[in-house]
Amino acid sequence: MSQTVCPQVLSGGACENASCPHRHNVCSCELCNLVFASSAEYTVHTSSKQHLNKAQGESGAMLHCPVCKKYVSGMKNWTQHVGGARHAARAAENGLQPGVDPEVPENVPGHTLCSTCSSHIPDRNWTRHHFTPKHMERERFVSFRAALDEAERDKNGVSVSGNFDFGIVEGRAAKSGIEIHPTISNVTPSSKISLISITLSSEKGSKTKSAFSVILHDPSRTIRYNTTYSFTVKARQEYNGRDENRLEILFEDLQLRKRFIIARILRVTVGNRADHELLKPIAPYVPRKRTTRQPETNIVEGVLPPSLKAVPYVVPLPEAPIPNGLAAALSTGTTTDIVANLRRSYLPPILDSNTYPRHFKHLLWIEEYRMERDLEHYDISQAKLTAYKPFHYLDVPGLAEKRPSVLVGDRILVQKQGSTPGHWFEGGVHVVRKEEVGLRFNASFRVTSAADRYNVRFKLNRYPMRRQHLAMDTVFLEDRVLFPLPLHVPRIPYPTQASARIKAFNPLIATNTPQLQAVVSIVKRVPGSVPFVIFGPPGTGKTVTMVEAIRQVLATDPHARILACAPSNSAADLIAARLMAWSVDELFRFYAPSRGKDQVPLELQNYTYARPDGHFSVPPLARMKRFRVVVSTCVSASVVSGIGIPRGHYTHIFVDEAGQATEPEVMIAIKTMADTKTNIVLSGDPKQLGPIIRSAIARELGLETSYIERLMHREIYDEKKGYGASVVKLTKNFRSHNAILKFPNEHFYKGELQQCGDANVINSYLGSPILLCKTFPIVFHAISGKDDREASSPSFFNRAEASQVKAYVESLRSNRRFRITDNDIGIIAPYHAQCLKIRAVLRGVADGVKVGSVEEFQGQERRVIIISTVRSSREFVEYDLKHTLGFVANPRRFNVAVTRAQALLIVVGDPDVLGLDPLWRAFLNYIHNSGGWTGRDISWDPLDEVDEGGGYDRATRAAAQHDMNAFTRRMEALTIAGVEAVDGGDDDTNVDRPWRDVE
Repeated sequence: MSQTVCPQVLSGGACENASCPHRHNVCSCELCNLVFASSAEYTVHTSSKQHLNKAQGESGAMLHCPVCKKYVSGMKNWTQHVGGARHAARAAENGLQPGVDPEVPENVPGHTLCSTCSSHIPDRNWTRHHFTPKHMERERFVSFRAALDEAERDKNGVSVSGNFDFGIVEGRAAKSGIEIHPTISNVTPSSKISLISITLSSEKGSKTKSAFSVILHDPSRTIRYNTTYSFTVKARQEYNGRDENRLEILFEDLQLRKRFIIARILRVTVGNRADHELLKPIAPYVPRKRTTRQPETNIVEGVLPPSLKAVPYVVPLPEAPIPNGLAAALSTGTTTDIVANLRRSYLPPILDSNTYPRHFKHLLWIEEYRMERDLEHYDISQAKLTAYKPFHYLDVPGLAEKRPSVLVGDRILVQKQGSTPGHWFEGGVHVVRKEEVGLRFNASFRVTSAADRYNVRFKLNRYPMRRQHLAMDTVFLEDRVLFPLPLHVPRIPYPTQASARIKAFNPLIATNTPQLQAVVSIVKRVPGSVPFVIFGPPGTGKTVTMVEAIRQVLATDPHARILACAPSNSAADLIAARLMAWSVDELFRFYAPSRGKDQVPLELQNYTYARPDGHFSVPPLARMKRFRVVVSTCVSASVVSGIGIPRGHYTHIFVDEAGQATEPEVMIAIKTMADTKTNIVLSGDPKQLGPIIRSAIARELGLETSYIERLMHREIYDEKKGYGASVVKLTKNFRSHNAILKFPNEHFYKGELQQCGDANVINSYLGSPILLCKTFPIVFHAISGKDDREASSPSFFNRAEASQVKAYVESLRSNRRFRITDNDIGIIAPYHAQCLKIRAVLRGVADGVKVGSVEEFQGQERRVIIISTVRSSREFVEYDLKHTLGFVANPRRFNVAVTRAQALLIVVGDPDVLGLDPLWRAFLNYIHNSGGWTGRDISWDPLDEVDEGGGYDRATRAAAQHDMNAFTRRMEALTIAGVEAVDGGDDDTNVDRPWRDVE
């Protein structure tokens, strides 16, 4: 068995060595990081003890814990087991470290190892196991691999030679066509071989046109001993992207009258060779081994920054540690099992005002448990510290991306390599720069040599969680706020905008009936009303409406005091900037002391308060009480109660972008400051992205459901029944051209949104040469690339799409008629790795273009938006819809992504993958039928009605299985079906889930 590894293949390139066995045919085992010259060698390897031991750890096979003397099923459960409190306690009792390696047992009592499935099967289920769908699917897949290997092998004295991978071809050459000239030779004396046919697998029922064609030259197809036959394969493709096909050559041995097949895989990638070379994987993808942190038994406290004491808090925060029992329950079992156990044992059976605190405190602990473990992903080994008194500077890769998020006041642990296990020094974070942090340690910490290297651990900043626990601990539990019912709504008619006679500060609102009604309803509502919701779909001006309502409340009621919050600093800054008509004695913008002055908009700095040392703080209590409006983030809103401002001081609490905050975050302001008369106003859109929750368990239990979304499901917030009394839906869209707005409007907002944008903006790309239809400002560029991963990051990227995005940016920036700046262009990609690759390929081309995730663009807009959808998997048989589409198949992410553009929307993606999802298929049909499609042809009838129930993934899998079945039958092997779907899991998805910016 060969275990030779070709460096070129592993690095993602094409091997140029003609004698290299990997030149034509490569099989790789990602689990063991080995490459094999044929699928036969790969098949032998998968039965080896080396592979099975690893596979047992990755699958459901049993592992043995030498500490607890128990068996654990699979590596995922093993990671949870060794991270649990019970395991750690038993390890301590025996003087062992918790982070022991699992033992892979040859035999497990009462179980038998199924080598096909790499799982230990209980003896009582052994007979039945062989007839389970999972086992039979794996058996059939193994049979297919054997058939494929048989087809790709030269046989019967016939050899097929040539390089069947065309590599990366520039567009101009691909349009005219490039050729290869393989040869067939016969090395068996006295034999006569007849070439019957050469066909492409795409010719057998595929609706998609192939880039490849075969040309036969010699009419005489008899190949005698020591003779050769040459034929031509031509690759011709009009568009960028990747194509792959199977070439099947059918022979007949005229003496034996037996037919046989030799197959070859054809590949070509059309695109910019330099871009593909720049973006290729830096190293083969090897899943990062999840290690368990050994406990910190001795931590030498560091010097924390003075900013932690900048605010004169008089109300102490609770420590609120995760209960040991809950941590143990979270450490063992599958997500489904843990959720069931938590519902049964920890969470109240009914959520009401009495059980509210207990419910959400547990959800906070569950999320914190996951956040702690996600931080382990950023642990650094071999780190170097640079001393510049009084600080030690540490380079933190990904810091600028908030991966990890580090703020002034955080703690980072360092341990000199080779020192006593468990002994760590704590460094207080005093300085945060683009890629480095400045730490202060205890005076006993010394860097003795420039060659010293350190292990680094990032510790979770628990202050945001503790502030939420403080809110949950308060006794404000009013049903009219938490669980409003019709009986809480006054029966008197709500005031209408026609009868209120309010003169709008913003003249645009005076002509917008829904906005004006929302303002009137807020201004005229009686103290102690139910929360009022401004339901603001994309681009409808919900923040403008909220600001107008704040100004009207202040103008109408001289005793009004307002606390205005938003989930992020950028959103809070927007509120404050639009309230600057008020003086510095009336408006106060509070920033957390961890925030730097350079992060604050210049125009708002006069509305802040800083101590002599430069750290943001609050003025004396008497002055704080005189401010008519205080603006902060949701988490920082705890400052007002923390410094002693009494409950009920604020007559109104406003929360903008409320759908992006968790319910406990919103409750920091409400539960600590509201009384029986406080009115609450929320603005947001539950149909856009909710808060970022890292724990799949917490998401399942409801933490991802925001407060505004939960309210909107209650009877009194029905858009028609509650109009004007509890909710107003804004319907005039001021952002997008109607063609861009039309599809999300119909699918998410009942077609109620109206185009009201500035014609000079939304029509600015009509007639552009980029458009396929000059009056339709949407382009879908159909491209088949390859979604890659590299090194230890499970995040996906697609070189073909990144290069195509660059081409669009270059085209946009070079057009002198349709002038545009970098700041007018936004690029959205669902995977962090793709964002990095696109930034790399745009470096020096358009450095000012913002490239980010869907979450980073929520609430924003650009004249032009380009979306790279990334996923282009062709493993339809092996993977399920969730794995193939990943983050892309999420309606809210879709809604946010396609509603950011004002004048031009460009989507780059693989239609065969996107079309598996009914929502995407309907959107692609809309674009195709409107004349906005370019690139490779659509592979289905875009006029067919889309089945909202889905099933397209199953149909595609069935088609792929049919092709494999037919091929296997032709090879006289067993038929095949699919294999088990791959579980996406939290470990992968959280790499691309941004960290929330909370202070």
